[in-house]
Amino acid sequence: MLGFSLVPANVNLQFIPRKTAFFAFSALLVLVSVGLFTIKGLNYGIDFKGGIMIEVRTPEAAPIGDMRSRLSALGLGEVALQEFGQPTDVLIRVQRQDGGEAAQQAAVTKVKEALGAGVQYRRTEFVGPKVSEELFWDGVMAVSFAILAILVYIWFRFEWQFGLGAVTALVHDVLTTIGIFAFLDLEFNLSTVAAILTIAGYSINDTVVVYDRVRENLRKFKKLPLPDLLNDSINQTLSRTLMTSVTTLLALLSLYFLGGEVIRDFSFAMIWGVIIGTYSSISLAVPLLLHLNIRRVRGGEPKGGEQAEEAASPSP
Repeated sequence: MLGFSLVPANVNLQFIPRKTAFFAFSALLVLVSVGLFTIKGLNYGIDFKGGIMIEVRTPEAAPIGDMRSRLSALGLGEVALQEFGQPTDVLIRVQRQDGGEAAQQAAVTKVKEALGAGVQYRRTEFVGPKVSEELFWDGVMAVSFAILAILVYIWFRFEWQFGLGAVTALVHDVLTTIGIFAFLDLEFNLSTVAAILTIAGYSINDTVVVYDRVRENLRKFKKLPLPDLLNDSINQTLSRTLMTSVTTLLALLSLYFLGGEVIRDFSFAMIWGVIIGTYSSISLAVPLLLHLNIRRVRGGEPKGGEQAEEAASPSP
């Protein structure tokens, strides 16, 4: 792998000149995502809306259609069944029943009687309305505090302009992830919240790498026009950014296709997050610096002295 690169060493793609198109595309993605969330809403899992979740295993391939017919006739409200990993495994979701714990236990008993003998019950979980509401708001607070902490970190490490650019890209990633879940009607649960927090960390890592190169070039090349400096910085880190994304995607694709239903939605959220996070780090976070009045030199003489000032452009 020594010397392997996904892009040529002297690549000079024009990202900054196309910033208007990138901004328009990102704005459209965010508007569509917010619209889908407002109008269609999310398919909240049992973690957020409460209910009963039962995982069963049948001796042979599960007759999903027959099982669905039996359970729908019980009058328990919304009942959803899906194959869970192997053909013999089924995940049953039943909406929360009116009443306390006794009502939930009675619903489980009805399910077991309807399915009959020969079915192995591997897991049964109950989530009440109060717990589900607390879990929802805890998830919202976790994402909000993570974004705030990232803003403070970038502010102290760089300048407030860098922090604002990074957080704008990060909010863009979070909103579009929520939008894709609303569009595809995927289950949104605590695992998805964990995926969003992981996406935030991944995205900010990519952004910091590019920002480090921007800061270094700002110190070295005082006379280079800012759009050219930012474009060169992106190109200089492009190979590293793409290499990290591709290797991460290889692992995530394996989890998505081979990991089973348990982590499929989590894996999908991560795959989308890596793609959109890579895009925003390159095409959103850096171009935004042009509109935030970043300082050309931050403390002391630029690295490389006068020779650096006279350089026409940093080499990739």
